Amino acid sequence: MFTIANGIILKGQNLIPAKENIVVDDGKIINIGKDLNEGKIIDVEGAIVCPSFINGHIHIGDSIIKDEGYGLSLSEMVKPPNGVKHKALANASDDELIEAMKQSMWDMVNSGTTHFIDYREGGLKGAKLLRKASEDIPIKPIILGRDDSFYGEDPDLSKVKNAIRKLLKVCDGIAPSGFGEITDDVARIIASECKRQNKISSIHVAESDSNQIESLDKFGKTEIEKGVDSNFDQLVHLTNPKNNDLELVLKANTNTVVCPRANATLNVGVCRLNEMLDMGMTPLLGTDNVMLNSPNMLRELEFTLKLMSVYYNGYIEPSKLLQMATTNVCRHDVNNVIQKAVMNEGNLAEFVIFKSFSKNPYLNICNRVETKNILYIINKKCIV
Repeated sequence: MFTIANGIILKGQNLIPAKENIVVDDGKIINIGKDLNEGKIIDVEGAIVCPSFINGHIHIGDSIIKDEGYGLSLSEMVKPPNGVKHKALANASDDELIEAMKQSMWDMVNSGTTHFIDYREGGLKGAKLLRKASEDIPIKPIILGRDDSFYGEDPDLSKVKNAIRKLLKVCDGIAPSGFGEITDDVARIIASECKRQNKISSIHVAESDSNQIESLDKFGKTEIEKGVDSNFDQLVHLTNPKNNDLELVLKANTNTVVCPRANATLNVGVCRLNEMLDMGMTPLLGTDNVMLNSPNMLRELEFTLKLMSVYYNGYIEPSKLLQMATTNVCRHDVNNVIQKAVMNEGNLAEFVIFKSFSKNPYLNICNRVETKNILYIINKKCIV
């Protein structure tokens, strides 16, 4: 048992600041309040105590080819099966993949991330490799798998169903790359089977404007419309919405994830984040492909804070931005495989303690701190 004392803690889904102490026993928060001093006292006078980060979207297998292919188009980089990353994954040994993924997971842990949602290539084997790689690291991967049987213009749907059922024995959900690679039948099967098993179904949509135009020309619907119509739980990117795309997502209460640094690196646009937040949407924030960006959520937060400011000529609310990296995950069905990120009594103790540089706790985290300014990470153990 120990007590985190004298810090400014960010409580509840809205991260309301309070000068209170936190008592932790056997990995759970058992009490929050003033003047508590049970067990070992960890004095963090004036520091900011925040729920640990969840990286809402990442491709950790890309860790083997950091910064390769810079300047290529989106399709050249990541479109299966001949994108730069898919060729690299196919040619890498299991040991190479595991070691590279371990390094990226430690990078995440050391910068305050305790959970990440991974689009895992490589079918059943790829998912098992990530499980193995994460065994001794204090981080929880939420693994969304895929299989080569999903692709093509006339897939064998019996093979697709069989692959999904096998994957869901190991994975937390299913995530094909995009609607340009799968049929509507495959999309519906993925979403319905995941829903039946209380798992996550996710897909990239509207990452580039050309993808949107192609979808409209071919199907008469945008990729976002197709994602909502197929009943996917989670849509990633939404960088180039058309017409009433965002209203459809809001009405369907579909979980969303944005990845501003990846969009910038691939030169595909700026997500309409300020508009999404003004509408009442509660997206997650992700770093996307490790080949493009470090998986450091502090860097994603600062980049997003300033990009949205200049793009919209108006400020993004920093408390809402920080919620995207922490507690928004608790507002959607995705939390059926992720323990609550909210710092409340009875929840698991998973939080980060940051050195304080300013009186604004949200900007302190999003705008000021670096990895070296993390005092403690409370997860499976205390990390100084």
